[in-house]
Amino acid sequence: MNLFSRLLGDIDDRPALTEPPSQGQDRRTHSVAELDARSATFAGALLATGAGAGDRVVVQVDKSVDAVALYLGCLRAGLVYVPVNVAYTPSEIAFFVSDIGASILVCRPDKADGLAEAAGSASILTLGSDGAGTLPTEAGNAAPFDGVVAQDETDLACVLYTSGTTGRSKGAMLTHGAIFANTKALHETWQFGPGDVLLHTLPIFHVHGLFVALNVALLNKSEIIFCDRFDPELIVTELPNATVLMGVPTHYVRLLANPGFDRDRAAHMRLFTSGSAPLTEQTFHEFTQRTGFEIVERYGMSEVLILTSNRLDGERVAGTVGYALPGVDLRIGSDGGVEVMLDAPFAGYWQLPDKTAEAYTDDGWFRTGDIGEMDESGRVTLAGRASDMIISGGYNIYPKEIELVLDETPGVDETAVIGVPHPDFGEGVVAAVVMSPDSDESTATAAMNAACTAELARFKHPKHYVVVDELPRNTMGKVQKKALREKLAGLFDTSPS
Repeated sequence: MNLFSRLLGDIDDRPALTEPPSQGQDRRTHSVAELDARSATFAGALLATGAGAGDRVVVQVDKSVDAVALYLGCLRAGLVYVPVNVAYTPSEIAFFVSDIGASILVCRPDKADGLAEAAGSASILTLGSDGAGTLPTEAGNAAPFDGVVAQDETDLACVLYTSGTTGRSKGAMLTHGAIFANTKALHETWQFGPGDVLLHTLPIFHVHGLFVALNVALLNKSEIIFCDRFDPELIVTELPNATVLMGVPTHYVRLLANPGFDRDRAAHMRLFTSGSAPLTEQTFHEFTQRTGFEIVERYGMSEVLILTSNRLDGERVAGTVGYALPGVDLRIGSDGGVEVMLDAPFAGYWQLPDKTAEAYTDDGWFRTGDIGEMDESGRVTLAGRASDMIISGGYNIYPKEIELVLDETPGVDETAVIGVPHPDFGEGVVAAVVMSPDSDESTATAAMNAACTAELARFKHPKHYVVVDELPRNTMGKVQKKALREKLAGLFDTSPS
């Protein structure tokens, strides 16, 4: 069955998306019937270009209600939705459009001229967050497509390009069946039910904002308070109207820094979840102390969506990502890698059969590329990406283990540990450190050294600390260690200049 029908269900006048007041505009609620109708007009406009079921639509637009209608319009028309980060450059867009063989590129009105060359033979349509653009215009001229194209479980619904932090971006193919199975598993695990209202603050070009937050809430027939960005003041204001907030760790750090965020403001909430990047134990405990709630951490990736989650019932252990979801079997391979087997399997990388084959073990398990441990109860703890592993003096070192020690040191806000070329050891361990306000660097450095001496083998100790104002992150809050490695690559270089 087409994912569209599963998400919208019965078409009626119940609230779907509510835009909170902003920039002088009043609160506005869009019903399911309105969202259905808008998606039909957009589907009609897309099909009027000559595109048909199975064709790909690359989308680079700002978050808006119309952007959601565009996503749903692609699904109902059988088009393959390809969302991309709004920060990508024209050269990056050119790669995506060419690689996926896009029939249509939808972009912001002010970017159309600059993307004309990148679009190649694809038709360009524009969509602004204010409702302007050629897509809405064409939607007004074309006949709405109010049908729903029949789709099998294995038909493609979306392609998500990986971040490309370790090389060329790959298009992860996601089917109608795989997306729905994951949506249903999260709905069950997080015990969504009548009365739940989602406070949506995430971008929708990514798994977290699109498939985790939006899809689960739509499946539950929940009202969604749809914020165009994460704004701590707005979140604090809207919390009493919601029951669920899904965020990334930096969101919770920013909320804790807001004096208006307290137990009373959170009293109406049922669930806070965190993902896309590791949540520090310090943030976990500070959040619980402030609000009385324990954040539910979960773990996933673009290719296979969400794999594990801490449970609502039972102990939630800071620093762990919980248990395998329904429909997911998980094991730890001989190399420490997390491997999974899904009831709705990953469809592979777009036109990269060799890369797809490499992602699987000989007995058919998908290699996530993450290093982790699983205890006797099935609870999973991650140690980091295999690609981030440091080999120093012949020893394998996992940065997460060192970061956990350093992050608990007085005077330290957060750290990122990387390996950079070293003339004697192959790689030297380096810690990029964000100091706490008003902390003394020499005192904090001495404390970090003392903590490492007490808790870590000598070969794991950082050979150098680099103090930075902030760690480089992508839009989902993940630390970009590749950027740090590139910046600090010559740190131990002793060759003459």
